[in-house]
Amino acid sequence: MTRLRQVPRREVTDASVAFAYDLIFGPDRDPVADPGTDDGTPGDWWTTFAAVPDIMAHCLGGFALYRNPERKLPPGLRELAQTRAGWLRGSAFVFSQHCRSLRDEGFTDDQVQAVPSWEVAECFTDAERAVLAYTDGLVEGNGRVPDGVFAALREHLDDIEILELTYITALYEMHAIMSRALRTELDDIDDPLTEVPGYQRGASGLAINQTAPRT
Repeated sequence: MTRLRQVPRREVTDASVAFAYDLIFGPDRDPVADPGTDDGTPGDWWTTFAAVPDIMAHCLGGFALYRNPERKLPPGLRELAQTRAGWLRGSAFVFSQHCRSLRDEGFTDDQVQAVPSWEVAECFTDAERAVLAYTDGLVEGNGRVPDGVFAALREHLDDIEILELTYITALYEMHAIMSRALRTELDDIDDPLTEVPGYQRGASGLAINQTAPRT
């Protein structure tokens, strides 16, 4: 469950939030008491962000922006970067949603499954590989993109397409981070990295890192 309080329908006073609730959940359902979306997620991104309507509206504006048919960036390359960003940031929600979108854009199951290991995959075009490498620099490298990667990207995209790719990818890195931090939707997952009990002691009961006696 999301870490923040969710807003039930009876408390919604903002018209844009009410419209979103009607669109996603139907006009009669309270998504807090009766959660779930047609996509199979809990839907608690909506009920969490509804607490601050102008932030929710800003997010929705971002969704509309990247899907605007006036975008010059090819949608398949956009979705490839968003999917890779979700994987790099460990967001099951962003990664899963955009795996589906990749398929909608005509990518095969083999290509979708190869996104985590694209460096050794042979199923991507040169343009797709350049976009994936650039995404790695943006997200994993925190914006540190090598000149060689940028030069490869320029062979396939112009300035407008690169700016659109940069903005949309960074936007979805932010969504991946927020989803994990707030544990919304598919990111309501306990951290898998925990201390292994007893690992710091050997069979003799002595600490493994104890300094050995000098001889």
